[in-house]
Amino acid sequence: MALHDPALPDTPSLGRPDALWDPADKRRLLAGAHHDPHALLGAHPVPGGGTVFRALRPCARGVSVLVDGLPHRLDDDGDGFFSAVVPCGPTRTAPPAYTLLVSYEGGDSEVEDPYRFLPALGELDLHLIREGRHEELWKALGAEPMTHQGVTGTRFTVWAPNARGVRVAGDLNFWDGTAYPMRSLGSSGVWELFVPGVGEGERYKFEIVGRGGGRVMKADPMARRTEVPPATASVVTASHYEWGDEEWLAGRRGSAVHEEPFSVYEVHLPSWRPGLTYRQLADELPAYVRDLGFTHVQLMPVAEHPFGGSWGYQVTSYYAPTARLGSPDDFRYLVDALHRAGVGVLLDWVPAHFPKDEWALARFDGEPLYEPGDTRRAEHPDWGTYEFDLGRTEVRNFLVANAVYWCEEFHLDGLRVDAVASMLYLDYSRDSGQWTPNVHGGREDLDAVAFLQEMNATVYRRVPGVLTVAEESTAWDGVTRPTDSGGLGFGLKWNMGWMHDSLGYVQHEPVHRKYHHHEMTFSMVYAYSENYVLPISHDEVVHGKRSLVSKMPGDWWQQRANHRAYLGFMWAHPGKQLLFMGQEFAQGSEWSEADGPDWWLLDPQYAAEPDHRGVRDLVRDLNTVYRRTPALWQRDTDPAGFRWVAGDAAEDNVFAFLRYDAEGIPLLSVSNFSPVVRHDYRLDVPGTVPGWEEVLNTDGARYGGGDVRNPGVVTSRSGSLRLILPPLATVWLTPKRG
Repeated sequence: MALHDPALPDTPSLGRPDALWDPADKRRLLAGAHHDPHALLGAHPVPGGGTVFRALRPCARGVSVLVDGLPHRLDDDGDGFFSAVVPCGPTRTAPPAYTLLVSYEGGDSEVEDPYRFLPALGELDLHLIREGRHEELWKALGAEPMTHQGVTGTRFTVWAPNARGVRVAGDLNFWDGTAYPMRSLGSSGVWELFVPGVGEGERYKFEIVGRGGGRVMKADPMARRTEVPPATASVVTASHYEWGDEEWLAGRRGSAVHEEPFSVYEVHLPSWRPGLTYRQLADELPAYVRDLGFTHVQLMPVAEHPFGGSWGYQVTSYYAPTARLGSPDDFRYLVDALHRAGVGVLLDWVPAHFPKDEWALARFDGEPLYEPGDTRRAEHPDWGTYEFDLGRTEVRNFLVANAVYWCEEFHLDGLRVDAVASMLYLDYSRDSGQWTPNVHGGREDLDAVAFLQEMNATVYRRVPGVLTVAEESTAWDGVTRPTDSGGLGFGLKWNMGWMHDSLGYVQHEPVHRKYHHHEMTFSMVYAYSENYVLPISHDEVVHGKRSLVSKMPGDWWQQRANHRAYLGFMWAHPGKQLLFMGQEFAQGSEWSEADGPDWWLLDPQYAAEPDHRGVRDLVRDLNTVYRRTPALWQRDTDPAGFRWVAGDAAEDNVFAFLRYDAEGIPLLSVSNFSPVVRHDYRLDVPGTVPGWEEVLNTDGARYGGGDVRNPGVVTSRSGSLRLILPPLATVWLTPKRG
């Protein structure tokens, strides 16, 4: 409706009381520092009858209100303020429904007034936020498209307890938040505004005035979608995805991962196939992972981050998948495709620290909020970032709900929690005087312990069948012990000790390995103290550490043989396994997030010999035999499932051990880390097994090896087995079928 429609001439107002505007209120509104703009703007009954209408519309040439089909012109009070008292009937007890007719230089428009609406956030939500117990926080805070009081729009809410005022700025108001101040919802620290007519795709930020009067423009901490970096605005979104993974979700309920096959392929999505979107990745990644036999993929952090070179470990939007590869529903499509291919999905999650970008979480409402106020405690000494204030209930809630969010909203099968050790210790990477002991005088961060326990307990309770995995590099006791027994409650823990020791061993020349034999056997001293994953992750193949195959000594043939033998040893060792992309085909160069894996190495046009294809074939066969052999995974956490056969053969560089399944059926793994064939090598094995046969030999010709084998059935005589051990190879044998 046009503002000056000749068919609807302006109806006169009742006149102007002495004080339609308090000058102090006007100043605070213009400064963006008013805590209750709804008490001033909008429609309010006045004593003696009538309703006062007030509007703040900068740059408007005129404003009228349309009540019961009649327009009433508001007086121009200067500085974008308009007001008038309008007769609304003697029997009316509440302000009437109305719209605003606003005239701008470019034309007139009829709009809903945000200041005629009641709060769109309930008391229960506010109570749970105050208590730090809102397990679906993303449904209460952020930008939520909705219908409120019969009108469609978007509810904006943000937690900013130290702010004097908060305004919404974005595409909806040409990034000038003057006309859209939010109201404070009391002691919760939450600010709210329902904006009619705003829907999906709108970009926005929060303009915050701090207690000291400083002004900051912040992205939404709860944004579920963002602009593509380096742009930093949040984006209004809602999910419309229809899942097709019901069978997968039903199958994972009641699962016990420590008693099941668990073989993980770690992926950095932006560089696995550079340039592919989430949906394009869904056409390739599931088929590739399924073909190689991995049970799960682990995605390096997907949450939005401004600097691609951080690989996602410096997160600025914890609730938004990175827009570099597509929309949140596009990411759902990728997870769905992996599930329908029979592949589980873990996500790398980063609750230990966050970057200092001025438009993000740092000093969010003008002073420390998500980070501790003590600068010694706030600064992470290693990464130039802030740590979370885990002693604050709302901050802990932000992270616990985030863990639940990824598992529920994106159907993830688990979270790998980054840098747990840096959270657990107050003195982590800090010198004396740079930290304060806890209430017991110790170095343990009790707030971090409580947070991790709460996060694990909440996730496992709300999402049956999911898994949490700790990257924890110290001897902290009980990382994978249940929380009701005093543990941290993780399902699995990365075995950093095994990784460090075993990589150290294989990097030595074979002639020197006998002096480091213990580096391969020591892991069995503590193998059952936690539920372990054996990780060869991205961290081991960057920054001058060289790729896995390039760590190996010798010429190219020996390097590949060492690589294959090591993988065979790793897959047989108690614990689950994780391998970073590119290592499955013995990529020689370090990983680069800009280039990704060297896929050309698998092209026969460039590599006629099976140098790299052979290693990939081995990984496929390792996973195939692993998954069909319960002895390799069923008793990973049971000491009775393992027995050394040759743990002290240091002079020979030989390691031999038995793995047993729940029925006592064994698998024999023998690794020869010397470059010579060992003929007629004697091992003591169970006398109850009369004959053994090879089920895997990393020296196989199709893998690029010399094909030194134990053909047919190898007979055991009185518990004595004599084998041919290929050079730089691992052999697996099982009892003869039948």
